[in-house]
Amino acid sequence: MFTTFIVQPLFNLLVLIYAILPGHNFGLSLIIFTIIIRLLLWPLVKKQLHQAKAMRKMQPQIKEIKKQTKGNRQKESQMLMELYKERGINPLGAFPTLIVQFIVLIGLYSGLQKIIRNPHSIVDFSYPAIQHIGWIQNLSHDIHKFDNTLLGIIDLGRPAVGPKGFYLGAFLLVAGSAIAQYFQAKQLMPDNKDQRSLRAILKGAGEGKQADQSEVNAAVGQTTRYLIPGMIFIFTINLAAALSLYWLVGGLVAYIQQSIVLGKDEKEMEAIGDKPSKKDIRAIPEAEVVSSPSGSAAVSGAPAATTRQKAGKKKSAKGKAKRRKR
Repeated sequence: MFTTFIVQPLFNLLVLIYAILPGHNFGLSLIIFTIIIRLLLWPLVKKQLHQAKAMRKMQPQIKEIKKQTKGNRQKESQMLMELYKERGINPLGAFPTLIVQFIVLIGLYSGLQKIIRNPHSIVDFSYPAIQHIGWIQNLSHDIHKFDNTLLGIIDLGRPAVGPKGFYLGAFLLVAGSAIAQYFQAKQLMPDNKDQRSLRAILKGAGEGKQADQSEVNAAVGQTTRYLIPGMIFIFTINLAAALSLYWLVGGLVAYIQQSIVLGKDEKEMEAIGDKPSKKDIRAIPEAEVVSSPSGSAAVSGAPAATTRQKAGKKKSAKGKAKRRKR
């Protein structure tokens, strides 16, 4: 089922691009394929980035809730969920995008493995409609015409480290994909000079000092910035360079997408992050402070009008009492 609904459609999209692209270069086809996939994921990515920005802007309120609850986890969780609901934020909103990206990666890897092991699968595993395209028919007669390179420079079927030894071209793609992932993560987690490292937090915990959960999360995020690129480097160094090319281009496109959302679309995200609480009196548009005769304050709008009416009734009652005495 995974092959039918995931692997084969992705494989055929890539083959279609390859078949109609002038020059029929597989590496260039993979770059175009990656850009198309990232553009298709744009709505999910944009929503994820908006929520990440709004979550960062909510940190002062989250810290205040933690102070108020004083370690009461149940009450803290309840208040946080109410805050998320009021701001229209889903704490798990990033998972759909990550899951889709992971599925695409696995599907593409399976498809690329088919081509690497048997180049003729580019014909056999394609849909009938694609098999009738002129260039695919040429390959069916002579598979040696298949150009499995990046512009004739890098053999995308070879790993950086494999049975044939070290391959510099593939290694550059592996290193580039790890670097792109690092800057992509760094863009989402800006540097904080006052932020303690995870090692410092753990050392403090060993000495009996309790760290704030938000500080721990930030420290884990900073560590992940280095951990994920390292894992990508280790994971892809023994795989075909085609997968590293996909990861490199995907990281570059993601960086550009994040720049657009985090930069030019700043006002829209601030509106999400600054959305006032329904329980906050500052949400009342006409709110103002009105001093009563006793020196106390009242909120205006409908409440203020009520306060003035009550004050007027009191003055009227006092006037009537004085006239009766006379």
